[in-house]
Amino acid sequence: MKIKAFFLMFLMAGAFACTDLEETLNEDLSKATAEEYLNANTDVASLLRGCYEGLRGYHSQDLMWAAQEHTSDECLGPTRGPDWDDNGVWRVLHDHTWTADHAFLANTFNNLLQTVFSTTNLLSFNASAQQKAEARFLRAFVMFSVADGWNQVPFRQPGDNLLNAPNVIKGGEAVDFIISELQAIINDLPDGPATKANKNAARGLLMRCYLNKGTFADRSNPSFPAGDMDQVIAYADQIINSGQYSLDNNYFDNFAPNNDQVSSENIFTGENIGGNSSGNIRSRWFCTLHYNQNPSGWNGFATLSDFYDSFEDTDVRKKSNYTGMTDVSGINAGFLVGQQFDQNGTALKDRKGNDLAFTREVSLVETGNNLEITGIRVIKYPIDYLSGDNANNDMVFIRYADVLLMKAEALLRKNDAAGALAIVNDVRSARGASALGSLTADILLAERGREFYWEAQRRTDLIRFGKYLDAWQQKPASTSERLLFPIPANALAVNPNLEQNPGYR
Repeated sequence: MKIKAFFLMFLMAGAFACTDLEETLNEDLSKATAEEYLNANTDVASLLRGCYEGLRGYHSQDLMWAAQEHTSDECLGPTRGPDWDDNGVWRVLHDHTWTADHAFLANTFNNLLQTVFSTTNLLSFNASAQQKAEARFLRAFVMFSVADGWNQVPFRQPGDNLLNAPNVIKGGEAVDFIISELQAIINDLPDGPATKANKNAARGLLMRCYLNKGTFADRSNPSFPAGDMDQVIAYADQIINSGQYSLDNNYFDNFAPNNDQVSSENIFTGENIGGNSSGNIRSRWFCTLHYNQNPSGWNGFATLSDFYDSFEDTDVRKKSNYTGMTDVSGINAGFLVGQQFDQNGTALKDRKGNDLAFTREVSLVETGNNLEITGIRVIKYPIDYLSGDNANNDMVFIRYADVLLMKAEALLRKNDAAGALAIVNDVRSARGASALGSLTADILLAERGREFYWEAQRRTDLIRFGKYLDAWQQKPASTSERLLFPIPANALAVNPNLEQNPGYR
């Protein structure tokens, strides 16, 4: 990334005369000239595109998505004989035994901070009000994830001396800053489309901030002040009353290769044009499909039977045939369990010639004769067969169902269980699930799992609902240091304002 301060120093390097007076005058003049030159010759639109592309890491299988899903009750990456061992990096995420030097967690932290840097850098140039607002939204979006995972956000204001270590804002202070940023820029954001930072995306992120504000302040004992819940409800109502969104008739249209055209729910997405914009979406199906399916996958990740069993059979989120995928390959959207078939109904085989029948049983270390077929597989994003490796599915970050269920949660935490239940049942009805008779926090957490599985939200939800340290399949109960990820050693080495999170060395 080009750094404005670097160019200023470069352009000024030969401009100093021999006397003190001339040196001062020439330095001031050269600095002004350099500022004018950079502002006149920098393509701010290209810088902004680079900021958007900084979100690529969210859905890559080894970055933000892994941090949110592999550490939860929705996903695990079993070692299958010699496959997928990777020195245990997947196993330790699921059973909460990662150490301070876990490479994927360090890479995720550094990847997020690159976007914080690039968005702040853009603000130093002569950008339009909308360009600056978009950059500040992207920065706020990423800072929320850093605060969520690590509780410490290194941060510079535009124009800060790059020779000084960034300041660090923590916990509630970080959320307050993100809220103030979003409120300051919302009027300068466009109304859409979903692939751009937009007003309703800002409202959706503000909802997340207020809903999680008490959690970030104290993850071991989250609080939900009525005033914060009122803000969640108010921003939800603004989005609902805009009339721009509705629950989609086909749930998986929200994640389809042409979801920018067919989804009625998506509020903020990462645009993919031939796989060249916002990320490695194809990993969402490659990471789970068997080698002998179409496409030939990596035969890696699975979900757990307890999670799978939380769905009713009528729930379209559990299993749906999807035109353009099922008729091409036999693969359904949702969960793959049992014998797998191709589009002609022919039973598929594994590499040894045995039936390719995915089992409910799965463990972190697979041995024996059936290690290729253990574990229920997940297809959340319909496969883009037309584009191959350069998939066009836009990454989904905020959608209308989340607005509704966040409002329901805020109502429930204000003791309006009836109002919350009505919203939850509206969502369930759209998904083909039966109406619930009552609603508790545990039931709402389960519903959020069913609605947002494999969308990189589960860890945050489990912490907010006080369940993240519990035991679940293939994971014993864990201790409170797991509520935060470790600060990478290289970040600690260069920034004395950072400190290692408790429980890590």
